[in-house]
Amino acid sequence: MAGRARSRLLLLLLLALQGSCLAFRSPLSVFKRFKETTRSFSNECLGTTRPVTPIDSSDFALDIRMPGVTPKESDTYFCMSMRLPVDEEAFVIDFKPRASMDTVHHMLLFGCNMPSSTGSYWFCDEGTCTDKANILYAWARNAPPTRLPKGVGFRVGGETGSKYFVLQVHYGDISAFRDNHKDCSGVSLHLTRVPQPLIAGMYLMMSVDTVIPPGEKVVNSDISCHYKTYPMHVFAYRVHTHRLGKVVSGYRVRNKQWTLIGRQSPQLPQAFYPVEHPVDVTFGDILAARCVFTGEGRTEATHIGGTSSDEMCNLYIMYYMEAKYAVSFMTCTQNVDPDMFRTIPAEANIPIPVKSDMVMIHGHHREPENKDKTALIQQPKHGEDEVLEQGDLYSLLSKLLGERDGVVHVHRYNPAEKTESGSDPVAEMANIVQKKDLTRSDAREGAEREERGNAILVRDRIHKFHRLESTLRPAESSVSPQQPGEGPWEPEHSGDFHVEEALDWPGVYLLPGQVSGVALDSKNNLVIFHRGDHVWDGNSFDSKFVYQQRGLGPIEEDTILVIDPNNAAILHSSGKNLFYLPHGLSIDKDGNYWVTDVALHQVFKLDPHSKEGPLLILGRSMQPGSDQNHFCQPTDVAVDPSTGDVFVSDGYCNSRIVQFSPSGKFITHWGEESSGSAPKPGQFSVPHSLALVPHLDQLCVADRENGRIQCFRTDTKEFVREIKHASFGRNVFAISYISGLLFAVNGKPYFGDHEPVQGFVMNFSSGEIIDVFKPVRKHFDMPHDVVASDDGNVYIGDAHTNTVWKFTLTEKMEHRSVKKAGIEAQEIKDSEPKGESSSGRVLGRLRGKGSGGLNLGNFFASRKGYSRKGFDRLSTEGSDQEKEEDDGSESEEEYSAPLPTPAPSS
Repeated sequence: MAGRARSRLLLLLLLALQGSCLAFRSPLSVFKRFKETTRSFSNECLGTTRPVTPIDSSDFALDIRMPGVTPKESDTYFCMSMRLPVDEEAFVIDFKPRASMDTVHHMLLFGCNMPSSTGSYWFCDEGTCTDKANILYAWARNAPPTRLPKGVGFRVGGETGSKYFVLQVHYGDISAFRDNHKDCSGVSLHLTRVPQPLIAGMYLMMSVDTVIPPGEKVVNSDISCHYKTYPMHVFAYRVHTHRLGKVVSGYRVRNKQWTLIGRQSPQLPQAFYPVEHPVDVTFGDILAARCVFTGEGRTEATHIGGTSSDEMCNLYIMYYMEAKYAVSFMTCTQNVDPDMFRTIPAEANIPIPVKSDMVMIHGHHREPENKDKTALIQQPKHGEDEVLEQGDLYSLLSKLLGERDGVVHVHRYNPAEKTESGSDPVAEMANIVQKKDLTRSDAREGAEREERGNAILVRDRIHKFHRLESTLRPAESSVSPQQPGEGPWEPEHSGDFHVEEALDWPGVYLLPGQVSGVALDSKNNLVIFHRGDHVWDGNSFDSKFVYQQRGLGPIEEDTILVIDPNNAAILHSSGKNLFYLPHGLSIDKDGNYWVTDVALHQVFKLDPHSKEGPLLILGRSMQPGSDQNHFCQPTDVAVDPSTGDVFVSDGYCNSRIVQFSPSGKFITHWGEESSGSAPKPGQFSVPHSLALVPHLDQLCVADRENGRIQCFRTDTKEFVREIKHASFGRNVFAISYISGLLFAVNGKPYFGDHEPVQGFVMNFSSGEIIDVFKPVRKHFDMPHDVVASDDGNVYIGDAHTNTVWKFTLTEKMEHRSVKKAGIEAQEIKDSEPKGESSSGRVLGRLRGKGSGGLNLGNFFASRKGYSRKGFDRLSTEGSDQEKEEDDGSESEEEYSAPLPTPAPSS
């Protein structure tokens, strides 16, 4: 243990002296010292009886270990979970591996809200998490501890952070378990309750389709993605391949200029290496990576996969962002610009010098025959670096073997300085943060019993604020009220009710995919349209809106789920192998599903009870266009219950509404792209959602990027009214109508804006906001669709958090539900007749909310993520990237709000 302390002290001294020293010894020697002092925990399960250790009033250590396992087969992946022992927000600031490469190939630590199993451990092919999983840490090959820079931490707990840690351990070669001993490998975390001004995150660049031909000397695997979110600052990186990998390099490309993030041999200890110089990545940059492999010595093609005979090409980029804009996890699995790699720096194809005693054979570290007299091949002379394509790989590698100065440089940049203004923000926050002793485990049980009561208390306080806030009319609101005599009578609502989350509804932990659409069938069952393992990100389309990921094939799982509104049980599922990027969902009065797919550029009419395929298809598959037979990323559908006419909002790259007959014959279209800061009636910037008001013969459109709602007559297409409020911010994503009420959700604020993302309830007749609402559990990130039911329930699906929330009205309304076009609306009736005017009716109390067990986790537990030539998303390193997160996904569709440029993106 003293040796380990000395090693860490040397590392700290190197950090402190970086600014004054001209040259440094290669950190390979540091890794060697760490390797020699690392204790193997294979035969001793230490630290498992006391997983939580208080450090001081604000900090504590968490020991996450396998509970004594013995793998029986090579390439076994075991997972175990541990709940965060505190309810409030905390920050991980230090990682210490507790493992040896003698037994463990690699470890991954994920953060999520619901693990795939509640057992002490399980096979990871059953899944890691039922919701999105964020990678927090990765380890392999006796890599030393990772401590984050000052002021930087991974956010966990609280309202938005992960509640669980899930440890994944890959046991490669199990020859070390011939004695059947029990393994307790894992990782120790240092957490603090002191808020960190900078939030850490992980950007994973990973190839999923590389093929290495047998005997091929050099094979390049290239990855690149556009970066389209808030600035991130890179401070560390880690590379990962298996035995055929020779060098991995990562770059930021800005204005065709390549800036090195880091390059390293994957045969060295796979630690998070500090970047040589701080690298900032901003909107419009491209992140690029190259893995160099050799196929020599192989007799068959090698594919990407999770076994020791497969290969991987992973670059982990550890970054920090300002806390208010932080995204915890992002991924890149495509190559958006292959031609760009013609100008990649030559260094990307020059292997890193590797000592022979650091090379791992068949999953095990190979020790030198003579430790004291390690034979090192001489370094190449200056100027002798060769590009791998220009000569024999192994002859060049033999020249470059050995230690060379400057392979890895110590990072001397202190990111916390960016937020300091004459004082230490961490110290300031430490003075005001509430200091608590670590809660003991028995006390935690009592706290969990009180969790629901506390949540209700928080909810009630939020509701009081919302009620006060809703009495203030925004100064910049623009509402064109329904004029007397313009149509049938429209019921008034005084706003003496509130929308609140149904805290006992288990469906909040439903889906693994991006939720793009929600609707209600004739029985008021919730119907969900989601994207499974597909995501819409910056690599999905080219500049002409042609889908670029067709090779992935359609989504292999059911994309349409019918959910019991009371207990969230799955009643029916369909939509397998049909869609690429689901978007809008509506249900007509006959119960048919109408859905849109932005990758296919098509609209489908589906019979939910038939397996014969779609009843009707509009548009041409994979062909964007703007004529009568084509769409360009259509977003939503509404079907008139009286005429059967079909209205399609088209869409991201067209700015129009298209009308068809019930049989699919083109009738007309209207609308044009808006220009300037004051769009005119009938102009659109991403018409994103539709809601029919049948008894008024009106069609309302969520004009997303113009931040307003426009309503038109369905017969003449005449503009009727605009509803626009300052509290909408710059976006209105979705709308839903029920008799007398219009529901809406907005998007995240842009840079410098302050309007929160939330739900709205409006009096349709006056257009005024009656109420606003937010969830208590989790948080809105990209609320993508909304639907209100006839029994006073409101459902919202979020495309970034992969979540569906259920909200309830405090007063019951007896009416039929209309979601975009489905069931014809009826007048609201009093549940208890009272002699009041229509504007002040008491509609009765809601029925009691149902409860029940959640079975969606079981539904998806047995599914395999998409496998491509041996690559299983649920059983390989870095495989559980759900791309959302908090998503963190690089979702190009969802860049309506917080982007530095005001132009809408697809």
